[in-house]
Amino acid sequence: MTTLNLDPSPRRAVAVGAHPDDVEFGCGGTLAKWAAQGCTITHVVCTDGSKGSWDPHADVTELVTIRQEEQKAASRALGGAGGVVFLGGEDGRLDPGPALQDELALWLRRLRPDVVLGHDPWKRYRLHPDHRAAGFLLTDALVAARDPHFFPEHFVREPDLTPHRPSTLLLFEADEPDHVEDISVSIESKLEALMCHRSQLRSTMDIEDESSAEQIQRFAQRTRERAAEHGALAGLPLAESFKRMDRL
Repeated sequence: MTTLNLDPSPRRAVAVGAHPDDVEFGCGGTLAKWAAQGCTITHVVCTDGSKGSWDPHADVTELVTIRQEEQKAASRALGGAGGVVFLGGEDGRLDPGPALQDELALWLRRLRPDVVLGHDPWKRYRLHPDHRAAGFLLTDALVAARDPHFFPEHFVREPDLTPHRPSTLLLFEADEPDHVEDISVSIESKLEALMCHRSQLRSTMDIEDESSAEQIQRFAQRTRERAAEHGALAGLPLAESFKRMDRL
């Protein structure tokens, strides 16, 4: 059975992506819709995005800075305040071990989201290792954030912190989605946010010439077609689909 639209929309949502732009692809329309309804949205980006160029001569240090600024702009385009947490893992070699679990659990305890969104780590035949790693990092950090004996030093350093258990986890890129969010009213915000990632136009959006209105339109059409496929799961014109978990 497929559930439809969280009701009411969350007050606080945290979306965790492996790289800058992953959140926009996976759940940008959902975040934009919720932000318009008063939800506070925060991005967490696990890696530095330093491999995100096909130019072998690219200045990697400059690329990291560019991608961070693009991500902040994308957050604002979705209706956020530009609030982005950068965990700083190495692109392509994300280690979901205790160090980053500690950091992500700390942010979940600080931000106290009602809903958390991220990559489905159990997706079959996934090629990119960071997407798998980011998904498992999130699920492991959720367990740590909710239970007081994980990283108890958090409560010593920040006495106001308490364990936190979100109400819902929504995993995008799922093989077996069972929850759909209608993004008919927010598809344009999703597209605007994606276009903020200008450094990725060629490598992830097949836009060779950013001045080409035709190429940009083709990308927008592909994005709408993908949203229509997701919407078909629940008889909606445009949607994003997720594997939903409520027993956290």
